[in-house]
Amino acid sequence: MAPKSSSKKRTATPSASTAAQQKTFEADLRSLARKARSDSLASSPLTLLLTQTTLYLRVTGLLLLAALSTLISQLSLSPVYGSIPSSSWHTYLVAAACFTGWSGNLALERALRRGREGGSGAAATYLLPVLALWVPVVHFVLGGFSGVLTARWGPVVTEAVALFPLVAVSASCVATELEGVDLSGLPLPGWVVEGVPGLGAYGGFKVAAGGLVGRTWVHTRVGMQVVLGGVYAVLAPSRLLVLTVPALFHTAVLNTHAPTPAALGRLNAGLAEVGYVLLDRAESNTGYISVLDSPKEGFRLLRCDHSLLGGEWVKFLGQGRFKGNQVAEPVYGVFTMLEAVRLVETPEPIVDSEANALVIGLGIGTTPAALIAHGIDTTVVELDPVVHRFASQYFQLPSNHTAVIEDAVTYTSRTAADESEPRFDYIIHDVFTGGAEPIALFTLEFLQNLHALLKPNGVVAINYAGDFALPPPRIVVNTIRTVFPTCRIFREHPRDEDDFALNGRDFTNMVIFCTKTDTNTNSDTNSDTNSGTVKTITFREPTERDLLNSPSRQAFLLPRHEVTDADFLVEGPDAEGVLRRNETERLVKWHAASAAGHWTVMRTVLPEAVWEAW
Repeated sequence: MAPKSSSKKRTATPSASTAAQQKTFEADLRSLARKARSDSLASSPLTLLLTQTTLYLRVTGLLLLAALSTLISQLSLSPVYGSIPSSSWHTYLVAAACFTGWSGNLALERALRRGREGGSGAAATYLLPVLALWVPVVHFVLGGFSGVLTARWGPVVTEAVALFPLVAVSASCVATELEGVDLSGLPLPGWVVEGVPGLGAYGGFKVAAGGLVGRTWVHTRVGMQVVLGGVYAVLAPSRLLVLTVPALFHTAVLNTHAPTPAALGRLNAGLAEVGYVLLDRAESNTGYISVLDSPKEGFRLLRCDHSLLGGEWVKFLGQGRFKGNQVAEPVYGVFTMLEAVRLVETPEPIVDSEANALVIGLGIGTTPAALIAHGIDTTVVELDPVVHRFASQYFQLPSNHTAVIEDAVTYTSRTAADESEPRFDYIIHDVFTGGAEPIALFTLEFLQNLHALLKPNGVVAINYAGDFALPPPRIVVNTIRTVFPTCRIFREHPRDEDDFALNGRDFTNMVIFCTKTDTNTNSDTNSDTNSGTVKTITFREPTERDLLNSPSRQAFLLPRHEVTDADFLVEGPDAEGVLRRNETERLVKWHAASAAGHWTVMRTVLPEAVWEAW
């Protein structure tokens, strides 16, 4: 029986083996058939187009996120360093990061894929959520060392640590993804096939970088950084996300820049140590806006990024001799000098109750409040809605004024061209933030629009803050004099000779008073009684009513420190000519030096902790 059984086994084995081979063969045939069908489909232009479109969507997403990260980085640096110092080296750093990531993408991919099999797309994408969510932590920590780093090196160091790796890895991922581009199977011209990848990448980046940042909670500085990291995490989930837990904890619990009530409470606990309290804050189209109180000293300030837009003494409101005052007492009394437009003697006296005024740039509303107190119909043009809201809510800006929340260039161009629009007896031009003025508001074309809006008998006062040791003040004055032939210039205080000798800096506010009358300003005769025309600008002595029961106005309303041509310390081609709309780079190149000087001055006005704890 045994041999028989053995014989059966021998005859069964070949049959099973043959069946298995048959199944394997059939499976191979089916696999080959599927591959053949896949290759056939892949070779069709429609399938190729869909495949390449998917690839481009991934690349576009990476570029959009990278572009947004660069915008958010600058926004996050501006409260600590100001917008101009934050941007001085930004473009070069981003370019270096892009070059590094693009050129090193193969080495990075090999390092990340070592020891792993398969995988599609760029493996480096898994690093992006980690890098993005640590950015607000780096900004917060290094911001606390801004006094040591200074406005010159602080932005560079911060972005080198936080932004450079994120942009470099993003560029590496884009380079890896674009290696899969193949449009050769499509009926397209050769230049399109060769140029689409590069043009598409560049175009996507520029569109994202040029977009407007929103103003909801999600679009606040810290909010945008967290959302950006969250989007990266959704697009590239991995076990590496565990590395973001400490960063998320810090942002949620310890970062006082976060737009939450808890963060505001922690911020004020720290500010109390240096004698300040933050009443309100918001992020708007001109920067980070906040209202600060000094309970000990009794004043209130309005801040925009690393600048102060104005302040007033709240401890005097309704107290003692100030009881019943129509205006608040300003902390920076020099700004009351702008109100001296009312003191300029004109050929025909201007009656307050019949006059109207245009104020460009609101701040806390010191000047418009005074004009309104004198019974002048006042229109305020302010770009930032939050500035107007805070001036009305926290400062003594009267409600009986006309508010125009609009870009001043657009407003003046439109109203100057429309003869049915009102003309003004007084125009006050007072715009400044971040160490430099908006250049467009000092061009020949803009000033010509102001000239058209000013009545023949009217007066304009233009506030300009700058460093007399640099060319911009002379260029601006040249431009103003080209439009308004009769002007006198005054600065807030004499030059600090010690500071100038030590630092070569002469930074100050100056106010340029001008009229439309074309006269000989060098004449010793102030007026011609026969013709009624003013030969040069003169100021009448202020009355008690002009001073509005204000010590600051008593000290500063009447201009005292006149500027002569000798005060402009720079001569030569850089300081000659006028500023035209298409030549604004003449001033831009000097803004970095001016903004750095302004940053240093601001650090002496308020404690470093106030600027850093925004």
